[in-house]
Amino acid sequence: MSQGPVQPDRPDRPEGGQGDLFSKFDDTIAMRANLLASGVTDPFALVMEKVHSPTRAVCNGRETILLGTYNYMGMTFDPDVISAGQQALRDYGSGTTGSRVLNGTYQGHRECEAALREFYGMDHAMVFSTGYQANLGIISTIAGKGDYVVLDIDSHASIWDGCSMGQAEIVPFRHNDIEAMEKRLKRIPEGAGKLVVLEGVYSMLGDVAPLAEMVRIAKANGAMVLVDEAHSMGFIGENGRGVVEEAGVIDDVDFIIGTFSKSVGTVGGFCVSNHPKFDIMRLVCRPYVFTASLPPSVVATAATSIRKLMDARDKREHLWKNSRRLHGGLKALGFRLGTEEPQSAIVAVIMPDLEQGASMWEALLREGLYVNLARPPATPANMTLLRCSLCAEHSDEEVETILGMFERAGRATGII
Repeated sequence: MSQGPVQPDRPDRPEGGQGDLFSKFDDTIAMRANLLASGVTDPFALVMEKVHSPTRAVCNGRETILLGTYNYMGMTFDPDVISAGQQALRDYGSGTTGSRVLNGTYQGHRECEAALREFYGMDHAMVFSTGYQANLGIISTIAGKGDYVVLDIDSHASIWDGCSMGQAEIVPFRHNDIEAMEKRLKRIPEGAGKLVVLEGVYSMLGDVAPLAEMVRIAKANGAMVLVDEAHSMGFIGENGRGVVEEAGVIDDVDFIIGTFSKSVGTVGGFCVSNHPKFDIMRLVCRPYVFTASLPPSVVATAATSIRKLMDARDKREHLWKNSRRLHGGLKALGFRLGTEEPQSAIVAVIMPDLEQGASMWEALLREGLYVNLARPPATPANMTLLRCSLCAEHSDEEVETILGMFERAGRATGII
């Protein structure tokens, strides 16, 4: 049983020590210095000077195909979405300058929450200023001292931080291991508050959680269930409601967390729930109460995008087509991938180490392709990954072009 916050090492949570308060970052400073000394472009300082569309931009002065933006449904340039934001900016100004519980609730915030309730078929919806704050706020508020949070070891940083902020006992289990999760649940003292936190799609490897069995076991052991659907909202499930819908457990989970910065195409976070007492969260959730609300233009774009995602079957089908083609093409070229079969819009390409990964990242950028370089220790099993996130707006021709870029860069760097 965990006796407090046990979590994998992460670059944003180094161990403290004596002397200079920055000394705890020395390893990260050395890693970056060594990487740049090898002559590669800094992969963590890319600048987009101009964005033409969901799939094209000028990056570091070069025309580039975007394959690392999480803009899954390509809503950032949707004419209706842009028009809604422009109108709200004219009607309500640039910001609210206040918290949701004071002067920061405009008509647009209510309309955005109504769109979320309709999208998920839920009784309650609560909008946060970021997806990070949604996890931080909900988890820290409902799971406090004396309660237990059972979570996947590969959970997002916002989930870990929500657990730490709430001071609950953290009980991690091996990634996607149903048996390990059940064993940990059964060890929790009788009568203790229990929350199981899962993700529909895990953002590093793009793999999907076995939610049907996990939710069943959690409920059998008296736990509430929270599922983060940040990387599956919009395109997984018949109506795009995520893995909870695909697995048939949407009515069994207590909380669904999501973000506007992926498929919705703007910024913000949310939680939807059917719990009859959920609305009290607006008065007791500190990251909601003590944060300025989203600007009117942002909630207007979010509400418009969410309503359009309700009728986006063709876009979902095309996104899945893109994912299957890229995954299969990279596998055929000899790249090592994070999943055996495509499970989401994320395709993770595993690199031998950070140095070769950075070289491959730069070679792709020279080809005119941007992907994410994800490095240890943030990645599972200390892998270095080139993380590709496909978009419903990528054309068939763009996917074929991307495969050619990967082949040339892979051969030039010796990766394949």
